[in-house]
Amino acid sequence: MATSEISDAEVPTGPHEGEPHAAGLNNRLNWLRAAVLGANDGIVSTAGIVIGAAGATSDSSPIMIAGVAGLAAGAMSMGAGEYVSVSTQRDSELALLAKEKQELRDMPEEELAELTAIYVEKGLDPELAHEVAVELTKNDALGAHAEAELGIDPDDISSPWHAAWASMLSFTVGALLPLLTMTLGAESIRIWLTVVAVVAALAVTGFVSARLGYADPRRAVLRNIAGGLFAMAVTYVIGSLLGTQIG
Repeated sequence: MATSEISDAEVPTGPHEGEPHAAGLNNRLNWLRAAVLGANDGIVSTAGIVIGAAGATSDSSPIMIAGVAGLAAGAMSMGAGEYVSVSTQRDSELALLAKEKQELRDMPEEELAELTAIYVEKGLDPELAHEVAVELTKNDALGAHAEAELGIDPDDISSPWHAAWASMLSFTVGALLPLLTMTLGAESIRIWLTVVAVVAALAVTGFVSARLGYADPRRAVLRNIAGGLFAMAVTYVIGSLLGTQIG
């Protein structure tokens, strides 16, 4: 969703002059994060469902039904959750921008002094800091003050729809991997085939999430794989116990 009106005036929604007409860095990182987390959740949760079902029965039909139901419910849940979460963030950003806009209108001198103080704290000479604050305010008052004081770019407000669709679609793609390996693989190897496929996929999502967060990929990959293996082991044991009792 595009940025909306703030108070009685519009916050700039388009790119600055000379910039490409594309989503800003904040939005790109937002949907990338949602996509990686969605894929990871799709892999782990669906793998847990189908392996738990395989522990309870060797019949592929109930396994597929459980997996498809888990995929559909999980995708809807992930999309709705991301939409609500990012919508809340967006509402907060818009409210802060509205407040900043009002302060710029009602007390411009105080706001200029506040911006000057911020640049002084960052190491600029007070006279130079004042000159920088004046020039930035003259060029784009709301943008300069919002970024310096709030860490918000008015042209890059978070989009809940981007995050919701990225999360929902990536969950579906991730969930298809264990679902297909479990239901299409031969009965004698399908559990191990699913485990191997899930471990490989979790290694990829762990690596990508670490790179996005500038963290150590090795730790992220190991953590991802360990969590997935634990989830699959627990659900398999539960499925086996339930299958034995029902049978």
